[in-house]
Amino acid sequence: MHSYAAVRAIFVAVEKEPLHNRWDKNTLLEQLEQDGRPRTTLSLYRYAKVANPTFLRNHLFSVWEPLGVRGRIYVSAEGINAQLSFPTEQMDAFRSTLEDIDWLKGVRLNIAIEGDDKSFLKLIIKVRDKIVADGLDDASFDVTNCGRHVSADEFNALASQPDTVIVDMRNHYESEVGHFKGAVLPASGTFRDEIKEVEALLKDKKEENILLYCTGGIRCEKASAYLKHKGFPNVHQLEGGIIEYARQVREQGLDNRFRGVNFVFDERMAERVSEDVVAECHQCGTACDTVVNCANAACNVLMVQCPDCASRMEHTCGEECRTFMALPEVEQRAKRAGIRPAKRTLREPKSARIAKRD
Repeated sequence: MHSYAAVRAIFVAVEKEPLHNRWDKNTLLEQLEQDGRPRTTLSLYRYAKVANPTFLRNHLFSVWEPLGVRGRIYVSAEGINAQLSFPTEQMDAFRSTLEDIDWLKGVRLNIAIEGDDKSFLKLIIKVRDKIVADGLDDASFDVTNCGRHVSADEFNALASQPDTVIVDMRNHYESEVGHFKGAVLPASGTFRDEIKEVEALLKDKKEENILLYCTGGIRCEKASAYLKHKGFPNVHQLEGGIIEYARQVREQGLDNRFRGVNFVFDERMAERVSEDVVAECHQCGTACDTVVNCANAACNVLMVQCPDCASRMEHTCGEECRTFMALPEVEQRAKRAGIRPAKRTLREPKSARIAKRD
């Protein structure tokens, strides 16, 4: 394992040993199956001033790849945002790679609610302008002046008060399949759009308790600071997000106010937090919260699809894609050439809604 300082020598060898994945999906799946070791899936983030994001990116790849880390990690001048997995037996070694970097010492590890040894197939670490695309001018406000962090127990207490407004800071397709009771569920499909939408939705509620939540906490860090900058004095955020909330509820025997599944951005698509099913199949309307992508890679639309529709439509979103998938593979590849599917969902909400309180 390389230390953070010693990794500079690695740059000399980059041309001989590229610091990126070199295998296709089938090979990666086969590697995981042959390895056979139980894996831990987790997420982490931290805002910090990073002088050289490219150096950090290469360092992390050089120390994580030998440990068997797979995942999607973004680094930038403002910090790190990571979702990943690794062999569970490597937990101590993985922690030590974080402790080796001063500003990552003690960083929270949000361990997945439900495990899956194939949650991530390859290691991807990218340098981005921001660790979350928010569209905000960070120089215009103090991004460190965020909302008050609350535990699961404190969240429940605040959520039960009549002057509290609970706001889901995730995209509409995430909140569709799972959300907190009584939460405001914005209609936006991106965090960039949602911040502005939430500001407009709350314009007449500046003196009320604002209680934000998201998957692991990172989106609330920026959103809560922005709302405080915009004149909302009583902003709170769920510490560790839905993932940490579920853990505390389970370990402390608390009332679970979350209904449905927690959408995740990996091969699992979602992890169950409660037995409630709050969504419906986009094709037949039956109660369902199974999130999938259309089997046609040239479409790749995100949808909720029940088992019956999945069988009937051969895992596609409609007749056009079903017909496409019946073509010979060679013809499919030719028609897909050069096509990069737009990020979209089969069902788009027209406006924000309020989740049921029961």
